[in-house]
Amino acid sequence: MKDIAVNKKAYYNYFISDEIEAGIVLEGSEVKSIRNGHISINESFVFVSNNEVFFEKLLH
Repeated sequence: MKDIAVNKKAYYNYFISDEIEAGIVLEGSEVKSIRNGHISINESFVFVSNNEVFFEKLLH
């Protein structure tokens, strides 16, 4: 499977000690946007809670 988005700047700005590869479920407009090449993971982060990983996008 190919990478859809990579945050190269994170490796420059932060020390990355571990990497975890995981899949995500997308629904509706997210799928259409990604297929059209419109994706941004800038200012996004993940957090783990009760053995689940959540992906969040900061909104201004």
